[in-house]
Amino acid sequence: MTSTETLIRELADRTELADLVARHSLWIDEGRYDETDRLFTPDVVVKSLRGEVHGIEALIELVRARHDDYTRTLHNKSNLVIEIDGETATVRAHDIAVFVIDDKTEAIAAAIHHYGARRSEEGWRFDRLEITPVALTQALDRAL
Repeated sequence: MTSTETLIRELADRTELADLVARHSLWIDEGRYDETDRLFTPDVVVKSLRGEVHGIEALIELVRARHDDYTRTLHNKSNLVIEIDGETATVRAHDIAVFVIDDKTEAIAAAIHHYGARRSEEGWRFDRLEITPVALTQALDRAL
């Protein structure tokens, strides 16, 4: 490949990986579990305070076990740092989430997400995710 082609491929890869991070937030917030295979590999490994799970079905169970308790959630990921190494990549992202508990209360959480990704025939997919919590509030009174 020429240097221009290499640059175009790297930019395309970075765009696709950033899009996956954004879609991960929508996947959680809108319960788009039927799109899981568009984001994650079948052998995905996820580590969080709630434990470690392997595979798509276990991932969905882990997310639903907690997020289905909320009226609504809103995840916002930022400060993406993307490192590409051939057919694999890592993405680091800050995540701020609002958890609407009911019509009177909400909670706020902050975490750092460390994604691992690999290129597949269908494009980039996350094959691992480690969530490092930073902060979580108690229930707060809602103003809206």
